[in-house]
Amino acid sequence: MREGSNAEAHKHNEEGIMHYNKGHYDIALKHFSMASKIDPTAGESHYNEALCLDALDKHGDATMHFKAARKNAKGNEKILNSGILKGHLR
Repeated sequence: MREGSNAEAHKHNEEGIMHYNKGHYDIALKHFSMASKIDPTAGESHYNEALCLDALDKHGDATMHFKAARKNAKGNEKILNSGILKGHLR
């Protein structure tokens, strides 16, 4: 996450990434949700939350978080150029 982000939010985001990479989407989602609640301006946590929601077939909720991710991307090209984000936001 971006420099200056909340340390607790960053910790939850990192924990979520670890679980996401293991396919533990439900556990990862809890961490990403916590991160985005702690720091709602962190586009990366919303993006990661959206990826989990998509993996869990919760596409409406995923779209909502992809919108928040794009709004709070702060120039992050990985988020802004994401194919899955663009697919949800057509």
